[in-house]
Amino acid sequence: MNKKYLPSALILYLNYFIHGVGCSILGQAVIKEALAAAWGVEAMAITAISAALGLGRLIALPFAGPLSDKLGRRISTAIGSASYAIYLIGLALAFNAGTHGGYTIAYVCAIIGGIANSFLDTGIYPAVSEIIYKAPGVATMGIKFFIAIAQMLLPFVLGVAVTSTAAGFTSYNPLFYGCGIAYIVLFVLVFLFPLPDADQKASGTKEGLIDSLKHTHFSFESIAMILIGFTCTGTFQLWLNCAQNFAKENVGWVNPSIMQTYYSAGTMLALVVTAFLTRKIKDVRFIVVYPAICLVTMIAVLMGQSKPLMIAGAFIIGWAGAGGLLQIATSVCNMLFPKIKGTITSIVMIASSLSNYTILSLAGTMDKADILLMNIGITVVGVLLALFVNVRYKAMEEKA
Repeated sequence: MNKKYLPSALILYLNYFIHGVGCSILGQAVIKEALAAAWGVEAMAITAISAALGLGRLIALPFAGPLSDKLGRRISTAIGSASYAIYLIGLALAFNAGTHGGYTIAYVCAIIGGIANSFLDTGIYPAVSEIIYKAPGVATMGIKFFIAIAQMLLPFVLGVAVTSTAAGFTSYNPLFYGCGIAYIVLFVLVFLFPLPDADQKASGTKEGLIDSLKHTHFSFESIAMILIGFTCTGTFQLWLNCAQNFAKENVGWVNPSIMQTYYSAGTMLALVVTAFLTRKIKDVRFIVVYPAICLVTMIAVLMGQSKPLMIAGAFIIGWAGAGGLLQIATSVCNMLFPKIKGTITSIVMIASSLSNYTILSLAGTMDKADILLMNIGITVVGVLLALFVNVRYKAMEEKA
């Protein structure tokens, strides 16, 4: 790696550090309650705002990738940073609006946040791979690592960022404003530091997502792999956004926000251990083992309903559910479709975003225990799909 790109890499990774806060804040029970009180809705109605992040990703993914190829990684990253600033500052403004359209403003801003996420993904993932070109796997794993650090620190930041309004409402606006301003700074910095030549506009004609699909044959096994992108996202997103509410209402834990720290610690440790294990074990094995671990954990949590089990569950789901499982599933798909890696990655991420939107939207209307049951059901489907893929994997490799 050329040392002149080190500051550039840090700036790119810092985007995901702030993103780690941005994608997790609406899952924190204390923030849900503060926003719900300001908007006059139930706390679980905030889950629909989280779902809008998935809708935004779903809207942007089909064109964010091609735009990144045509306009360059710098422009794609800048669009993502600017859009994320709008989302975070918009949440603060939505809180201030209260019952006068605050919920609607937040929903629209969350869609913009999802669009921002898509542009950050399509700009920064290839950019860091081009900077750290000798170890692209380590480069992309660094993104997940920065997200996990931010999520681990978030519960401690919440205690500092909380304020009270003149009307007596609890407010976390300092956190929203602070993260939004950080993204504005990163937006400026991305134009000031160099990126590799690969950042420049790609030459030649690129096939779009639809054109690439016209020449692709999808077997039952490959469709199962894409569906695993849906199920594994459902597993960790439902836990991330709803487990604290379950702990509060079903276990009687007054402030379960520390679960976020255990969840992130599990994710961080998983990134290191899984990176080592993938050198010795085929990637495809993890897509059945990790969801199976999540399944057993959630059944134990549902049956035991105690604080120690919630802490253990947070750590284990952070490890087995969020510790790179979606990235491993994407990697397996790329091995099956080596000629259209960009296209197949977009399809898996679309499945992931569709899961985020539909499942969290549904969860917002359900009881906490029923949400955990739904998560168990989704994970069962994921395990069955993964077993099918593992049984058929040798034949799939031969076809590829």
